[in-house]
Amino acid sequence: MKKSSPTLLVLQHAPCETPGLIADALRGCALQTIRSYDGEPVPKTLAGADGLIILGGPQSVYEQERFPYLKDELRLIEDALRASKPILGICLGSQLLAAALGAKVYPGEQREIGWHKVILPFEARRDTLFNHLPFSFMALHWHGDIFELPRSAVSLASSVMTEHQAFRHGFHAYGLLFHLEMTRSQITEMTTTFADELNAAGVNAQAILDEADDHLKPLQEIGATVFQRWASLL
Repeated sequence: MKKSSPTLLVLQHAPCETPGLIADALRGCALQTIRSYDGEPVPKTLAGADGLIILGGPQSVYEQERFPYLKDELRLIEDALRASKPILGICLGSQLLAAALGAKVYPGEQREIGWHKVILPFEARRDTLFNHLPFSFMALHWHGDIFELPRSAVSLASSVMTEHQAFRHGFHAYGLLFHLEMTRSQITEMTTTFADELNAAGVNAQAILDEADDHLKPLQEIGATVFQRWASLL
């Protein structure tokens, strides 16, 4: 971190989808959380803040009539892009970032939920956040929507089901469709909160929790590395 105590705005979209491990990497930062899903107003600009974090949630980018605050969030993301402020979008956050960059966000052929392998391309080896990470690793996924790669963005990860799992725009804006930030308690809470979604997708909640015994610790180590590197952009 270039500043002694940077200030970050955090856009939160569901009670159970908190910064998780991201907050651990940003202990020297002041996090100002905007719970837009609960009616908290979204700032018009990023003035006074040094970066922007956009978390996941059950909303869809194309549901702006149902969730009008998403329009405000898109304007804020565009402001952060114009100012070249560091941006980190997770799941829905990556979809909002892609949309702000002009890319199409749309429903995938099926939901990608649970533990699935992420594969890093050659370009990731030269990236500030992803260099020297394992070529492939198991990550937690929880999304139904996917996005086209924004123009001039670099694709940094894929999975069997989803071509673009992560991307970088410029040097400071990152979108990750998969989850590196989750703690065990967050995963447990999500399986409870979104039980109907799991049932509709034919995904077993207990299987997600059982597989976490094998995959969560190495994933958290990767997440800690990625988030600490992102913090260095501030």
